[in-house]
Amino acid sequence: MRAEPTSAPRSALTRVQQWWRSALQSCSVFARDVGHGLLEVSHNTLALVGLAAVAALVFALGRADIRRQVELVAFEWLQNRHEERELASGNLLVTAAEPDAVARATAADPKDLTRQQAAVAQWLARRYKVAPEPVSALVKEAWAIGQRANLEPTLILAIVAIESRFNPFAQSPVGAQGLMQVMTRVHDDKYESFGGVHAAFDPISNLRVGVQVLKECIARAGSLQEGLRYYVGAALHDNDGGYAGKVLSEQAHLQAVAAGKSVPLNAPNLAPPAPAAAEVINTEASLPAAPERPASAAETPADQVALLAPRR
Repeated sequence: MRAEPTSAPRSALTRVQQWWRSALQSCSVFARDVGHGLLEVSHNTLALVGLAAVAALVFALGRADIRRQVELVAFEWLQNRHEERELASGNLLVTAAEPDAVARATAADPKDLTRQQAAVAQWLARRYKVAPEPVSALVKEAWAIGQRANLEPTLILAIVAIESRFNPFAQSPVGAQGLMQVMTRVHDDKYESFGGVHAAFDPISNLRVGVQVLKECIARAGSLQEGLRYYVGAALHDNDGGYAGKVLSEQAHLQAVAAGKSVPLNAPNLAPPAPAAAEVINTEASLPAAPERPASAAETPADQVALLAPRR
């Protein structure tokens, strides 16, 4: 009769223990199922990501512009890493390296010029004590732009020689700048297509703008010699200080050199006699008749004052 009270608590304890084990087992099964589910989802997600990465890579490899961009980024990263290592080791010079800087240089191999051009470039380099490579580039450009502008290339080079002695950074007291000593502040509009007035110090840009200004001066004056007076800003003066004579004398030297003749490097620039028609045919053949010359600057139209402004 006394065993019945003890059997009832034991039975209740057993039921609690069974329930607890069942609960733990259920939680374990639930956690295991959730873990398997997350693993499956992760596997599928990683598979999708991998497939997307492969597809993106295949697409990128098929695009030349994307490949080029990736190469540039990779090269820049490697170069930065290299510079950081060199800087840490004390080699400071490598940080200033710029392999593409040569693209900015105004230079040409004299061997790439024609016989006439090479002779002129070599003579100018020796006469004005400048390197033959940049002079070769200017000679080549003078021949090209001279043909387009219907001007003798030797005339263009003669003006460069007299104006700046082939110094691309030359500047006169009144602000004429560059190889052909163009008044930058007056002809700033002509530099717009070259990126702005700072292009006055780019040799090729200055040469092209100078030729444009020279062409306008010759067209307005009606002759080569008068056009040179306009170019130097002496149109309203009695004389040009011998400027036209010096330019034409230097041109005569260059023409002789181009013809294969021997011209001393110290040959003086003296005012030559009036040039024959054959010497100016390329500059005057397509020019309009000479307009009536203004009596003074006050009578000159505003848009033509720039061609009359003195540059010295």
